[in-house]
Amino acid sequence: MTDLTPITFAETDIDRIAGHAGRLAVFLEPSGRLDAGARRVNKLTKGALARLIEGKRFADLKPGEALSLTYPSGMAADAVDVVHLPRQADVQEARKAGAALAKLRGDSDVLMLAAGTRRVAEVAFGLAMRDYAFQDQKSAPKPRKGSVEVMCSKPEDATAAAAPLLAVAEGAFMTRDLTNSPANVLTTTSFAEQLVEMESLGLKVEVLDEEELASLGMRTLLSVGQGSDSPSKVVVMRWEGGAEDAAPLALVGKGVVFDTGGISLKPGAGMEDMTMDMGGAGVVSGVMRTLARRKAKANVVGLVGIVENMPSGNAIRPGDVIKSMKGDTVEVINTDAEGRLVLCDVMWYAQERFKPEAMIDLATLTGAIIIGLGHENAGVFSNSDKLCDAFLKAAKAEGEGAWRMPLGQGYDDQLKSRIADMKNIGGRPAGSITAAQFLKRFVKEDTAWIHLDIAGVASMKSETTLAPAGATGWGVAALNRLVADQFEKD
Repeated sequence: MTDLTPITFAETDIDRIAGHAGRLAVFLEPSGRLDAGARRVNKLTKGALARLIEGKRFADLKPGEALSLTYPSGMAADAVDVVHLPRQADVQEARKAGAALAKLRGDSDVLMLAAGTRRVAEVAFGLAMRDYAFQDQKSAPKPRKGSVEVMCSKPEDATAAAAPLLAVAEGAFMTRDLTNSPANVLTTTSFAEQLVEMESLGLKVEVLDEEELASLGMRTLLSVGQGSDSPSKVVVMRWEGGAEDAAPLALVGKGVVFDTGGISLKPGAGMEDMTMDMGGAGVVSGVMRTLARRKAKANVVGLVGIVENMPSGNAIRPGDVIKSMKGDTVEVINTDAEGRLVLCDVMWYAQERFKPEAMIDLATLTGAIIIGLGHENAGVFSNSDKLCDAFLKAAKAEGEGAWRMPLGQGYDDQLKSRIADMKNIGGRPAGSITAAQFLKRFVKEDTAWIHLDIAGVASMKSETTLAPAGATGWGVAALNRLVADQFEKD
């Protein structure tokens, strides 16, 4: 797994500034007031920092943005990175500042002069999240080198505040690595093996193979993978940090390691992107890693259905009728609407076995959600206003875009089948909503439930504030916060 950049916190020692070889970072308020560290930098550079503050370049900086003084005279540093950060900066501005420094640092060691900065842990989190590069498939990988030292007024407090945030970053890195991996590397088997390795963190991990899935009646899930030579699997990860008798939160992820569309074959252009169709399972995996890393005081079970959707002589066909684990029959109209066939069995199994307090499923489920919401927000569907509001609050606090979408009988009616209990698609109108309505049929009446369609946010063609182009790790932070806010008990 891609490692986080090492970040440590220390007492401010201005006598070390002149001799630091690498990059120095200073934080300035809009007023340009200099703290002790910045004053020493200004003195060493013979007033260069003060001149910069008075100029247009600094005046044009927005909160969280940075610019550099390269090879400053009077210092050993390669550059002084000047960050515009108001003293009362909010969380997102602080994280943006850290991300700006990550983009500037290259492989340099960074000494961050943050004695006057209030949100040093959030700055460190932003730097850690943005300082990511997927190198696993390079013939000569060049992982990021160097480390970051943050000089601040209360290093012990900053260390304690940063620890759970860096656990989130580690979980997000796992999600990104999984989602970025090509399908010939991240097979159904190797995916399961990576999740089993998390037993070393205190998770209880089970892998259900095809024989066990068949005995459980997971026919819709198995039907998706029957055209592939790769065996279908369900992996169950349990974190038991709460009371022994407390019902868990269940997280369910779609893990289609590659999606050709099956017999309903996708167009060739862009099909290479379908390595990310396991993004929902990737997020669930990253959240479980985060919860274990920070020893969350909650019971959470993560379940991922891992399959590959391929066309072959044994693949399911449009027109086939499959009986789900619940017992409902599904007429398969389009084999490219396979994610819901995976999720419905795993969701039913999660409820039957664990009787969760609430259940959240995640999937790169529909292109329709991208048409509706673009790449700014995930689609949020729910049968519970309370749970949905709590998630939306958590997502907003973490800066992860999410927007609630409607459900209703009219959409559900689009799934009516002449020969089975339901069709697996409802036609072009409201495609993301009818997909959610399909899943809702597999949610028990007493289960609070959210469906997250993350097709537009799991992977990006261009960089975001906290991630380079590629997999984003969206959802790890929001779901971790939801657990902390709603499911942890002291």
